Amino acid sequence: MSNKRKLSFAALLDRHAQVAVHVGLRPIPGQQIILSAPIEALPLVRLICKHAYMAGASLVTPLLTDGECTLARYRHASDASFDIASAWLSDGTAAAFKEGAARIAISGDNPGLLAGQDPSRVSRAAAAAGKASKPAMEYVTTSRVNWSICAYATRSWAKTAFPELSEKAAVAKLWRAIFAASRADAPDPVAAWMEHNAVLKSRVKILNDRNFASLRFRGPGTDLLVGLADGHKWAGGSSTTPGGAQFNANVPTEEVFTTPHSRRVDGWVSSTKPLSLHGNIVEGIRVRFESGKIVEASAAKGESALLNLIKTDEGASHLGEIALVPHSSPISASGLLFFNTLFDENAACHMAVGQSYAKCMHDGVNLSKDDLIARGANQSNVHVDWMIGSGAVDVDGICPDGTVVPVMRGCEWV
Repeated sequence: MSNKRKLSFAALLDRHAQVAVHVGLRPIPGQQIILSAPIEALPLVRLICKHAYMAGASLVTPLLTDGECTLARYRHASDASFDIASAWLSDGTAAAFKEGAARIAISGDNPGLLAGQDPSRVSRAAAAAGKASKPAMEYVTTSRVNWSICAYATRSWAKTAFPELSEKAAVAKLWRAIFAASRADAPDPVAAWMEHNAVLKSRVKILNDRNFASLRFRGPGTDLLVGLADGHKWAGGSSTTPGGAQFNANVPTEEVFTTPHSRRVDGWVSSTKPLSLHGNIVEGIRVRFESGKIVEASAAKGESALLNLIKTDEGASHLGEIALVPHSSPISASGLLFFNTLFDENAACHMAVGQSYAKCMHDGVNLSKDDLIARGANQSNVHVDWMIGSGAVDVDGICPDGTVVPVMRGCEWV
């Protein structure tokens, strides 16, 4: 019998918390931590607090959210209120980051929570929240703080992913998938993550040594040329803050990613998996880029949510990230559709509209905003990934001299 079967749920959940702390966040002794989570994830919140304090954290501040409270706003609040966000909370988070605090978030919200609500209100609320959180998010996008996201199998998320199962069976199946993806069920989860990070770093080195000028994606409904930002660099696996703290931003992660040039993207691209966007499920996305900007966009389902997203601000219609993920990644090989970007983006190559990551630019953390823009890095109050890879998609790298190099065939590394 394998170690995976011998471990109780309580033991696996505790391991999951240990991975979140010792792989995802890796707090520095004496560091404060801000922890956000859906209220249903309280059992994991408590375990993360325990392991964070055991690791030397000085103070963990949990911030809990509730889907019913969110719905109450849409059912009963005045229309004008949807242009308001808790700027005071975002300002406090930015102040905490400035003083050296770390951030960990637990994902697990109901993917379809706001499906029946007014799309314009959903979009306005998201835009207000994005604008208010911009000062805090700049610490995240520049990796000036150690931060991480992990997951909790809430009942609503489980039923969305596995509607054919009973609630109990759906939650159990989702937990098995989460534990496997986060490597919590490995004989030594931390050692497994160190090995995995080394593999991702080897891919990063190959791509950085190649220094491609652009990438071309071709597949069903997709023929997209993505110019890469001047002075871009690839990243993947663990990151390091300027102060030397190492962390894994996403648990799980299977991607290597970089900064596209916000004005050098052309062609058509089609999504290959549904996107959970602001409490709505968006499927069948198809967009056309011209000189870096989305000029045509449609979706088979949830189109209004997509259109509202790309109208959030000028940068929301340009790319801020492009990522490569092999079709044989463990999450893809599971055959599961999670309806959660933390997982689904690690099953397929993907792109993100909106804000780019300064860490994916050479000396990006020390560059001014104007310098980043001049090199092609995008600026926005949003950052939303959606999946564009599958076993039918090929990726080529185009060198500065025009030489074409196969990178992926059927989204597998060449």
